[in-house]
Amino acid sequence: MRIGYYAHHHGSGHCRQAEKLAALLPNDARAQLTVFTSLDADNYRFTAIDEQQIVRLNAEDELPNDVLAGRAGEYWQPASLHYSPVGNTDIQKRSHQILDTIFQRKIDLMIIDVSVEVAMLCRAASIPYLYVRLPGIRDDEPHLGAFAGALALLAPYSKALEAAQTFKWVCDKTLYLDFIYSQKTESCTYKSFIDILAKLRVDNETSDLKSISLQSIRAQLSYKSEATTPIITVIKGYGGHKAIDEKLSELHSLLPNALIISLGPIEQDKRCYIDISAEVDDVTPFICHSDYLVMACGLNAVAQAYHYDTPLIVVPDDRPHNEQAVMAEALVAQNKALNWQQFKTLMSVNNGQPESFDQGVNARSTQHPTISVDSIEKNNIEEDNSEETNAVTPIAAQAFMHSTTAYPTTKRWFENWLLPRLNLTPESTIEF
Repeated sequence: MRIGYYAHHHGSGHCRQAEKLAALLPNDARAQLTVFTSLDADNYRFTAIDEQQIVRLNAEDELPNDVLAGRAGEYWQPASLHYSPVGNTDIQKRSHQILDTIFQRKIDLMIIDVSVEVAMLCRAASIPYLYVRLPGIRDDEPHLGAFAGALALLAPYSKALEAAQTFKWVCDKTLYLDFIYSQKTESCTYKSFIDILAKLRVDNETSDLKSISLQSIRAQLSYKSEATTPIITVIKGYGGHKAIDEKLSELHSLLPNALIISLGPIEQDKRCYIDISAEVDDVTPFICHSDYLVMACGLNAVAQAYHYDTPLIVVPDDRPHNEQAVMAEALVAQNKALNWQQFKTLMSVNNGQPESFDQGVNARSTQHPTISVDSIEKNNIEEDNSEETNAVTPIAAQAFMHSTTAYPTTKRWFENWLLPRLNLTPESTIEF
């Protein structure tokens, strides 16, 4: 089957998710994948997919000549849609781009990550689609309509992190793919990590940052257990980082002697609270070797940190449908993280000692592992309830992606692979 993937333009996470799933496909199938997005190449450049496989869509912003605004009120806005300007030429063009490309490239199945409007466009045009479910509370009419219209739902996280308020039928219709993340194969030693920090500090010397010295960083080259300066890495994405930036001054006050690293965007007036500001291609060394990670709860960031033992402090950013807040609550409930108040309490009681963190969360491994996708999925499968038929096995995401190459038609795949893995069956489906 040929797959199309619609990636929403907010932040880079949706395109990143498309690329991670694409990387699980055999090369010949990956070359036939088409990604639709209105995010331009300057904001996200794919590495696992050729640019010719990317359809850069027109934007969907409101225009001065629109007949109706995107949210025109109760008697002018379809209850099945979140946003639907009328007379918008850009949306007309992008709808044509999507449908024409599906027809021209003979796309058999769409994966929609995420857009109720694109889901409804596909359903109205009789195009099979799967809908990506993000964390959070999505029980509004447009989302439920998009869920109902899909062949199935995809959750790129563990079922253990599902919101308690999610309707049972939505869970029953969901394939839980667990976390997927890309990682360089070479492990980074602690000494190499300190060398990275030293270089970044030199690069930051002319910036308005804290004045921790290069010598202080180099002093960390002793055994980590003897190091006196805690290393705190703050990881932020491009979908929004206001909440976490607002904590930087308090973080500096809580741990004034710590080396604080900010990865990702940062407001200029917050730079005085950190020692190093950088954008890096690979955050794995920072996840492995920091004493603490401070993160919002974006899906890709959590996916990278989830299976490491580095203490995680979650500061969710404001998102529609409480997406990050729900993920943060689930991580805390699972003893995978502390929220900000718990972290502050722990630091005040224990004078900011890194080794005290295990008093606030369950004990974990003393080593920071280099983890492959295969080992993550193997561990998840062993932990999952064996009676859960919609926890795809043996390697959730890879098994799903490879299944799309194993059947000649969407109908055969739907009936013989997909339905047996769901706890829900359409009434009109032929028994097999």
